[in-house]
Amino acid sequence: MTDARPSILFVCVHNAGRSQMAAGFARALGGDRVQVLSAGSEPADSINPVAVEAMAEVGIDITGTRPRVLAVNDVRTSDAVVTMGCGDACPVFPGKRYEDWELTDPAGLPLEAVRPVRDEIRARVEHLLADLIG
Repeated sequence: MTDARPSILFVCVHNAGRSQMAAGFARALGGDRVQVLSAGSEPADSINPVAVEAMAEVGIDITGTRPRVLAVNDVRTSDAVVTMGCGDACPVFPGKRYEDWELTDPAGLPLEAVRPVRDEIRARVEHLLADLIG
């Protein structure tokens, strides 16, 4: 790869809530300074509508994204891999930065319960971006 930008992969089981919100924040806050991927070990058919609504409240539109299955190459080509509840489904490659974020799964939760999850994700993404791109 000739692209010098750091690449972040966000992974959760269904790729419908937490990882999509994290990817949305990383794209919005990191802009063209970072590459962002998200995937799931068992992707859902669509994005969690409450996650979409929670992100819209902070001005980030994730309606154009779709859950996708985790590919080994996604992990191989990423500088940082952030997992959120997918356990051992994510392959491990030496030399990669791995973080496991323990976050409440927003699936089936009302908007009031998703907001704190969204805010925690934002704080963690901000910290990760500060480490990767300054």
